[in-house]
Amino acid sequence: MLIPHRTPDVEEAARPSDYQRILAVVRQAAGPVMARQVGETLGVDVSVRSKLEPLRGKLVRLTDRGWLRKMPDGRFTTRL
Repeated sequence: MLIPHRTPDVEEAARPSDYQRILAVVRQAAGPVMARQVGETLGVDVSVRSKLEPLRGKLVRLTDRGWLRKMPDGRFTTRL
């Protein structure tokens, strides 16, 4: 699944729907969030590591492509 790099000419609708939902959760949070908090909001069974790790991978992909920012403590937030 291709996640485009964040550039001025790329629309948010270019991302797959699950990535759009993840971004919406991070944006609606009062501050930086852990992957577990995002999973809980999305209805993922966060007590099972094999369910949480793919979500963490998506958060990291969004970070690598410039859509999110990862804090030193492992929490994620929107880019400025």
